[in-house]
Amino acid sequence: MDNRAEVELVEVTKRFGDTTAVDRVSLTVDSSEFLTLLGPSGCGKTTLLRMIGGFVVPDQGQIMLGGTDVTASPPHRRDVCTVFQQYALFPHMSVSENVAFGLERRHVDRPDIRRRTGEALEMVQLHGLEKRRPSELSGGQQQRVALARALVLQPKVLLLDEPLAALDLKLRKQMQLELKGLQRRLSLSFVYVTHDQEEALTMSDRIAVMNRGHIEQVGAAADVYDRPKTEFVADFIGLSNILEGPIVSSDDKHVVVDLGAFSAVIENPNGAPASEGGKVRFMVRPEKIILSRATGGVGLHGVVESGVYLGDSVRWQIKLTGGDRIQAIQQNSGAPDVPKLDIGERVLVAWARGSAVIL
Repeated sequence: MDNRAEVELVEVTKRFGDTTAVDRVSLTVDSSEFLTLLGPSGCGKTTLLRMIGGFVVPDQGQIMLGGTDVTASPPHRRDVCTVFQQYALFPHMSVSENVAFGLERRHVDRPDIRRRTGEALEMVQLHGLEKRRPSELSGGQQQRVALARALVLQPKVLLLDEPLAALDLKLRKQMQLELKGLQRRLSLSFVYVTHDQEEALTMSDRIAVMNRGHIEQVGAAADVYDRPKTEFVADFIGLSNILEGPIVSSDDKHVVVDLGAFSAVIENPNGAPASEGGKVRFMVRPEKIILSRATGGVGLHGVVESGVYLGDSVRWQIKLTGGDRIQAIQQNSGAPDVPKLDIGERVLVAWARGSAVIL
């Protein structure tokens, strides 16, 4: 085991009747790391989080916290705290009473309770609201109270189960930055569950992408976005164009694919086997697509089918001559070299070397 790992899961499995929610998952969370479990509903991410917290006991495998086996230990015997999607604040208690509740249950001395409660409220910028009840707070303030209630117990690992899901978009983006900043200041290990790809990319040191109880890929945000290992990861995180073509030649890092109109050099970061004459599937992100009018040059020929104005950009859908459809995101920069396209217009579709990746 890595000496820096705060959490280690070894071949962890959990079944509910005939359904396998988590299937032989192994994963480590380093000290002071912000790791996000990302995936669609039903992929097993919340079950995995609850097993780390001790609320669900695995059927197989081992859970280690700080080098100690806690697989069979109840939640109160683990040096972790959980912040749930529903904040579960006590409505009859004040903000300070909610935050102090866990310390009182642990029979901490009264002076220490006051000091640590005050420090926790300062940490989440709620100083001056100590006497308010939860009903007198905004959604963002309630989220901060739930966070302070966990932080006041000074856990080694903080588990967060979609804690921002109930907030509106603007507040959610603000809280994402605040949470990440708080995690860095406290040097705590965070394990964060979300189905929101942008949230995961914004906050995480590493992302574990889950699908049907398995982890498809673990890596830094840039790795899982720019170099997905599977078609599921490519399709789930952001928009993607997935194409296929015959292999002309290959080496350890690149594959040349014949696309008819031109031969494309495709990155092969995972070292996937690629033999000449076979076919390969690859991905290009819409923002990497270069569009130009079909008046010469090299690229795939297509026709503009639709365009969606997004304010800072336009998302075009192009039907290629071969029948495939590609999405392209064109920044609304007003630059003279960016063509203003019309529906039905013929265009050339291309991308720079290094923009396409084998799946």
